[in-house]
Amino acid sequence: MTLVSGHGGEAIVNSGPSLFAIPGEGEPWEVPSFYSVSDSEIKSVSETLYSADVNKATSREIVLNLQHKISSDQTGAGQDYASQKLFSYVDEDALFSKPTFAGLLALLNNYERMTGKEEVVTTSESQEVDAFLDEIFQTQVMEKLTQFFLSKGIYLSENDFKADLKEMWFGLYSRSKGAAMDSSGFEHVFHGEIKSRKISGFHNWVHYYELEKNGQINYLSYSYDGPWTGYPDIMAFQYRWTGYLKSVGSFFIGSSPEFELAVYTLCYKTRPNKLCTLSLGGKSAQIQTYSWTNSEYGAGKQYLASSYPNSP
Repeated sequence: MTLVSGHGGEAIVNSGPSLFAIPGEGEPWEVPSFYSVSDSEIKSVSETLYSADVNKATSREIVLNLQHKISSDQTGAGQDYASQKLFSYVDEDALFSKPTFAGLLALLNNYERMTGKEEVVTTSESQEVDAFLDEIFQTQVMEKLTQFFLSKGIYLSENDFKADLKEMWFGLYSRSKGAAMDSSGFEHVFHGEIKSRKISGFHNWVHYYELEKNGQINYLSYSYDGPWTGYPDIMAFQYRWTGYLKSVGSFFIGSSPEFELAVYTLCYKTRPNKLCTLSLGGKSAQIQTYSWTNSEYGAGKQYLASSYPNSP
């Protein structure tokens, strides 16, 4: 934590409780912990996470067929410019046999995509969440993120972080004005939802691939391809999910589940509701996060509403 006080208009940062005081103005008050993490620290730890992602795909394990690129002013039209699928090849044996990928795949059939319909979490589904979290916390990626959070005083222990991450991502809330407990951050980001007859969320390449393989997604075009020559890369696509349109769907491609969860959580904890600038392989990337402000968990904590890579 940090102590910040004003001296001649300048902030002075010292070790101690996270408080903010203005000379001559009453009692100090709390400052959120994200103020104690600098932009350079976020870039540094994101490079560490990028290097630690040993489960990411190689260029031989995923082959894309991008086909037609459209301009930003064409994204909302929903016109089909691609006669073939986006994914030409994915080495499922190499990638999906890895424990964290297998854990993610086990979760993806647990959700009702239509908002307004209650999410019923069975005992086996709850056990799948715990098993997935157990696996990702055994990876180098989550080990590095945990070390960073502990060093900044954001969490007191790995168990503290793990418990909060579970609530933050998997805790249920209502996107239907209280009609049903129908959503969570994980469902929104990794699975995707249908709201007001449009695709809402949905930023995970593994789920996209599975649906496309099964004939449930029609790839239309792409509007952004990041500067990375290998994986993970950041891209933005247009597609229909059984008829429902996503005019701009931005994704990490080829990343592991733990990497996505780690960088999204890093940005949510340090730059909530803002663009968060990362450095990945020496190249800049931005993550946008949003808090769910209509309900809370714990002592005033907010569920994650959305997180995704920004596509220029």
